[in-house]
Amino acid sequence: MFNTQATHSSNPIAIFRSIKQNWSLILDMTKREIKKKYRGAFLGLAWSFINPLLMLIVYTFVFSFVFKARWGLSESENRLDFAITLFAGLIVFGIFSESIQQSAELIINNANYVKRVIFPLEILSVISVGSIVFNAVMSTVILLLMQLFLKGFFPLTVIFFPLIVLPVILLALGASWFFSALGVYLRDVDQLLGFLTTLLLFTSAIFFPLSALPENYQKLLRLNPLVILVEESRKVLVHGQTPDWLSLAIPFVLSGLVAWIGFWWFQKTRKGFADVL
Repeated sequence: MFNTQATHSSNPIAIFRSIKQNWSLILDMTKREIKKKYRGAFLGLAWSFINPLLMLIVYTFVFSFVFKARWGLSESENRLDFAITLFAGLIVFGIFSESIQQSAELIINNANYVKRVIFPLEILSVISVGSIVFNAVMSTVILLLMQLFLKGFFPLTVIFFPLIVLPVILLALGASWFFSALGVYLRDVDQLLGFLTTLLLFTSAIFFPLSALPENYQKLLRLNPLVILVEESRKVLVHGQTPDWLSLAIPFVLSGLVAWIGFWWFQKTRKGFADVL
């Protein structure tokens, strides 16, 4: 049951308070959101496992056998390593990109909740991101199983992966709060976000290692926090290396700031949602 004493405070502590007070509601609605995606499908939730498996098979065939692409990080690299490394980066990028793509119409599609004064609208972004993280977890399982099948092992450094995903989740939440509120007042946001996600796809070092670029371009791309998070995720998921904690410090601080700014904007603008919708 949701908290009937909810306020529209924009204090950063209010984020954690709202999540704590409405935790059971968040879990129930996240489960419902996940099930809704596969409702009516013959295989149901099994598709959350099958979809990333099929995508990894496609990436492996296209990049390893058709284009014969190589990451170029070691002499022992085989043709399958490129697809696995690419897929690892896409897991991290997908959490953020899917979150902002869904955010533009998040409040609009849940307009029935807007006029319920006691409903905590801020948790809609938490629910949206939560369902996306579930899919990312399934993709990670597929990635590890594929490495186990192809190489006979997967890196134990995978235990560090949740620490890398945490700032991605905070970035996704901040962006979702910001754009979901903006989308109520400006319906063109959906088109803008389509371009933004495409731009980020090619500037987040998804299809190439950052080290392949000249030093000046590396510094420029590092202004995008997703670049560092993608690179560090590959270290722990594929290469068996521990994260560079110093490099992760900036995304951690920045992601917390983005989450708070997005939440602040959402809380300040939510009072006008009912009038617009």
